[in-house]
Amino acid sequence: MFRQTKAMLQKLRYLSFNGQQHTWRLKSTSAERALQYQQGQKIHGFTVKEVVAVPDLFLTAVKLTHDKTGAQYLHAARDDSNNLFSVQFRTTPMDSTGVPHILEHTVLCGSEKYPCRDPFFKMLNRSLSTFMNAFTASDYTMYPFSTQNGKDFQNLLSVYLDAVFFPCLREQDFWQEGWRLENENPKDPNSPLVFKGVVFNEMKGAFSDNERLYAQHLQNKLYPDHTYSVVSGGEPLIIPDLTWEQLRQFHATHYHPSNARFFTYGDLPLEQHLKQIEEEALSKFERIDPNTEVPPQPHWSSPREDHVTCSPDALAPDPTRQNTLCVSYLLGDITDAFEGFTLSLLSSLMISGPNSPFYKALIEPKIGTDFSSVVGYDGSTKEASFSIGLQGMAEEDTERVKQIINQTIDDIIENGFVEERIEALLHKIEIQMKHQSTNFGLSLASYIASSWNHDGDPVQLLQISDSVATFRQALAENPRFLQDKVKHYFKENTHRLTLSMSPDEAYLEKQAKAEEEKLQKKIQALSDSDRKEIYEKGLELLDAQSKTQDASCLPALKVSDIQPTIPLTPVQISTAGGVPVQYCEQPTNGLVYFRAMCSLNTLPEDLRLYVPLFCSVITRMGCGGLDYRQQAQQMDLRTGGMSVSTQVIPDSTQLDVYEQGVLLSSSCLERNLPHMFQLWSDIFNSPHFDDEERLRVLVMMSAQELANGISYSGHMYAMTRAGRHLTPAGDLQESFSGMEQVKFMKRIAEMSDLGPVIRTLPRIKKHLLNPDSMRCAINSTPQKLSDTAAQLESFIKDIAENRRERKPIRANVIERPLDPLDDSGPSRKLISELNFQPCQMKTFFQMPFPVNFVSESLRTVPFSHEDYASLCLLARMMTAKFLHGEIREKGGAYGGGARMGGGGLFSFYSYRDPNSVGTLSAFRKGVDWAKSGQFTQQDIDEAKLSVFSAVDSPVAPADKGMGLFLSGVTDEMKQSHRERLFAVTHKNLVDVAKRYLSIGQRTCGAAILGPENETIEKDPSWIVK
Repeated sequence: MFRQTKAMLQKLRYLSFNGQQHTWRLKSTSAERALQYQQGQKIHGFTVKEVVAVPDLFLTAVKLTHDKTGAQYLHAARDDSNNLFSVQFRTTPMDSTGVPHILEHTVLCGSEKYPCRDPFFKMLNRSLSTFMNAFTASDYTMYPFSTQNGKDFQNLLSVYLDAVFFPCLREQDFWQEGWRLENENPKDPNSPLVFKGVVFNEMKGAFSDNERLYAQHLQNKLYPDHTYSVVSGGEPLIIPDLTWEQLRQFHATHYHPSNARFFTYGDLPLEQHLKQIEEEALSKFERIDPNTEVPPQPHWSSPREDHVTCSPDALAPDPTRQNTLCVSYLLGDITDAFEGFTLSLLSSLMISGPNSPFYKALIEPKIGTDFSSVVGYDGSTKEASFSIGLQGMAEEDTERVKQIINQTIDDIIENGFVEERIEALLHKIEIQMKHQSTNFGLSLASYIASSWNHDGDPVQLLQISDSVATFRQALAENPRFLQDKVKHYFKENTHRLTLSMSPDEAYLEKQAKAEEEKLQKKIQALSDSDRKEIYEKGLELLDAQSKTQDASCLPALKVSDIQPTIPLTPVQISTAGGVPVQYCEQPTNGLVYFRAMCSLNTLPEDLRLYVPLFCSVITRMGCGGLDYRQQAQQMDLRTGGMSVSTQVIPDSTQLDVYEQGVLLSSSCLERNLPHMFQLWSDIFNSPHFDDEERLRVLVMMSAQELANGISYSGHMYAMTRAGRHLTPAGDLQESFSGMEQVKFMKRIAEMSDLGPVIRTLPRIKKHLLNPDSMRCAINSTPQKLSDTAAQLESFIKDIAENRRERKPIRANVIERPLDPLDDSGPSRKLISELNFQPCQMKTFFQMPFPVNFVSESLRTVPFSHEDYASLCLLARMMTAKFLHGEIREKGGAYGGGARMGGGGLFSFYSYRDPNSVGTLSAFRKGVDWAKSGQFTQQDIDEAKLSVFSAVDSPVAPADKGMGLFLSGVTDEMKQSHRERLFAVTHKNLVDVAKRYLSIGQRTCGAAILGPENETIEKDPSWIVK
């Protein structure tokens, strides 16, 4: 997959430091063992260069170099059974043909030892991996995987090493994954020739996303002199210039151990990894000089300006305000770890949250809807950059925005930052280092990738508290430390680019025309024999794609390698001030996690659509004695974040029963418990709703974010819409998080007077934040439980005045006990709509994209039904053995498949798909394939491995017990689901396909998001939006 590191790093802006351990000991044995390595020690062809304990992250870093090839290696030993491997190469393309990206796809299509087609996708079903993927960034390509099983680790390592160092790189794979000229219908030589290919379509999809397009232009124009001036993922119109020969050449020069960085993480022994890597790959190479260094970008002596265009956004909150403007500054080299740390902190101080100067200067005056898609510090290129600007603004405000940016920089230089904000940021870093997620290895690999890629020291990046200490010292020695940086990097920096982007009504038309011209140029150069050859090659490819693959050369785990039982998660259920509470003791590293589920049962129907808006603003408008700025400040200083989200929880036994509510979530360091509960008390007792200016800012940002998200998650919107009329929970999902919500937020953003909304919010609050219909959950260390319980008790007392017994809006409420062993205790109140009538609906949303997102959903059975396990396996098997081939390999979509949802809906989907109606017929063919039973026991076993790798994916201490708390799914229910999965047979699978998925048997819904579509518009069975 092509990864624009900017977007990636925005999510990791601070680097989510997290990690999880299944057995937590103060002295981490893996980390201790690794401390015994000595500098200069020789192990399997490698020499140890450095051994460093990193106590903050409970790990030991061991740095090695390969003697013969010079390959670099870093091992992070830590007591975490979710072990990770990653190899990355510095890939520095000098054109926009997408060669590193197409290569990343093609190396995964078969190798010397594993010559079958597509070993990468096949291994997904032969392993218990917790993560498998590959990324192409601007200047490196990375291949990571993780797994909790030692044998699996060796299997995957073997496949990955062979793929990157000894790939087949067949011409046929290049056509399938990269680009090809082919008859539109490969079986008809008279059908027109068109461009096809997985990466070609993926990048067409990527370039239809305006945020992505802008980020790409900005990088290309800020660094115009070397590899950053081209599109490493490939520009759709330049991709067809790439030849198979150029691809092979790029592999030979870049994919060499002398240009590689290896990273391993977890509790498996390092020697074993080194031995396998040396024997299977490195011993077969000599050292070369890869010559892939990126030179520094020559500095401009004066600032530059530029302009680009994009397609208009049909969902923009205000169609007349769709311009983007941003100023981007070139900063220093990212291999200076402390400077990078300082600049990323400085960036947060400048732009994060309502207390930051740029938020006050640019967002609050409502000149635009949100910051530009690229904003803040970006350390993904050799020299970092900082960008600041706005999207959703009017063209006439251009000069004003430029002036505000300059003025704000002057103000920062003069006034600096409040000390409390700096403390809040350092507190955030402390929490992130303590918080444990399940993919810590992957976070580390991503975090060190860019700097290490340019020969920075990855170990230094891990020593976060050293950077914090150095930072505090620098600030103590020079109170103007940060202001001097701002002056140097922003005020006096002549290497800055001001880039504006405006919509062009004819943009998509021009793109299509340019593609057509490119196509015609290629076609005109063809002789008759070339055309004949294209037709024959097209048939050969189709034939290869249709053949059943022999994957027996690939290593595989067996079903017997899967643990037969699950570890139990003990919880205690009690009450605090009359409110039910679930306590779960976990090694949370000194953090306390709090959740509260509040029911929506008494909320009047007309307020339903407002609930997501209520959730997003309730923690951001101020409360008690705090205005929204002070509230944001207190949250940063005292908590790891506080949020509210909508919940639609389908019942596990009946399809037409569900629970509806909102979930409050927050976490804090143990010492801050009273402060965290005080903030929640103020939100319950006296939230502020009356600031219309503040609400408008939040509404605009929210509407903009929803509109921007569709081109990324179109398949999710299509699936939600397709399930809308099939179950009551599906209907509510669409209201809360589907296209209906996107359209609703657009309408709210267009209102000139938000008075009616302001009057609605307190009405919702009165129904939702009511202790009478609430339950809580706490995850913390055993030592802190009684203290936490006491704090919770006083919090419930504080909010008692909000307790009201209210009548549910619907009479049909049923109760389920929270503690399955105690029917008389507290219960969850679910809505039962047993007279719900599912109906067939097909909806088409015309969107400004060149690709489609297609989905079809069918009503089947709930979680605890005996057929549920068979349907889960069937979905996974249809995806791997049939739909992947039809939709991605033959159809050219970026992805597609089937999944079984907990709400009883069986869904088919495709992602960034050049086809629409054709994909619906591929779904049908998939059902026929399943009913015909043309699959083997091996296929079933592989589907079981694949399903179990999801079922058994690691759960962080913060999230243990959550399935029980939210959905009432007990460990016993999970275990019986597990046993049903093990027991599924060939007959069961054919049986459920016939019973639930056959044409006559089913109630189904369909939805497509995509470009104008004549076939659908002429078909009266479709509703066109």
